[in-house]
Amino acid sequence: MNSTVNVEGSLKNTKKKRGLFWLGIGISAFFLYLVFRSIDGAELLAALRSMDLRFLLPAVSATLFSYYARAYRWKLLLLEDKKTSMGNLFAATSIGYMANNLLPARVGELVRVYVLGEKEKIDKGTVFASLVLDRLFDGFSVLFILLATLFTLQLPGDDAEIRSALMTGGYVTIAAYLGIVAFLVLLKKKTATTLRFAAVLLKPFSHGIAEKLIPLLGSFIQGIRLSSRASIFLGLVASSMVIWTFAIWPIDLALQSFGIDLPLTASLFIMVLLVIAVLVPASPGYIGTYHYACFKALTAFGIGSEKAVSVALVIHALNFFPITLLGLYYLAKGRMSLAGIGKKVA
Repeated sequence: MNSTVNVEGSLKNTKKKRGLFWLGIGISAFFLYLVFRSIDGAELLAALRSMDLRFLLPAVSATLFSYYARAYRWKLLLLEDKKTSMGNLFAATSIGYMANNLLPARVGELVRVYVLGEKEKIDKGTVFASLVLDRLFDGFSVLFILLATLFTLQLPGDDAEIRSALMTGGYVTIAAYLGIVAFLVLLKKKTATTLRFAAVLLKPFSHGIAEKLIPLLGSFIQGIRLSSRASIFLGLVASSMVIWTFAIWPIDLALQSFGIDLPLTASLFIMVLLVIAVLVPASPGYIGTYHYACFKALTAFGIGSEKAVSVALVIHALNFFPITLLGLYYLAKGRMSLAGIGKKVA
């Protein structure tokens, strides 16, 4: 009887996973249609050929350095528990972001938890706690960029619609991060009740994910520790600034490579829209939603459709291929398989 129930539960979970996967594919296809529906293929190829490839190397280098800075910030977040190796941190970061690009359900964060936990022999709840703090620092950084954009952005013509979209995105982001903070406070003060509530919320998703996440949340709240040393906090703030500076710089380099002369606020604006686009459910690698956000940002500055799509393709490629290839390298170096890790965290 129990085996029958287990088989039925497994089949339901498989169907849910497939349903979510195909939903993401459908959303990506829809946004790709919006991007390419009125594009002239010959003009698009001409725009791509006009790219100055000399900007490519510094753009790739800056992108990868932003991930190294992420690994360093992660090191600071874990200092209260263990002095972790930068090599292991950067490998786990690369593998995690690679997994987000190639696997469905955006399991990259759980992959990072698993890989670093195995490499450094740290409790996975503690690693998970550090990544929640890591995401909170990202959230506040994005809010700062959003505010800077709202106060400095000037678009040709009437930009009321764009500002309204940014404000809406800002409110959604603020609400999301306030919700996370409230959840963490409740988890700390009312652990058992909050874990039961989390289990109810996770019911629509994979049963396997719920089984892994609930125990992780329990050990997470016990393991969450942020150093009270001022030097560590300043290091976290400084590394966050470095991360986002080197994430935004490649956007500016991509614009320059196509001969597009726009102020730095344009790159900030594009980054804000890309962050919002990443929140939309889509296929692995954020295909479609990422391109549409970049395309809309550029056309708002009066950039022609074909050139805007060309820049969007390049910016997405800069954020997809370097870290994916590096993640695959570290995966092979560690004699791990993507399928094997995917099964352990799914």
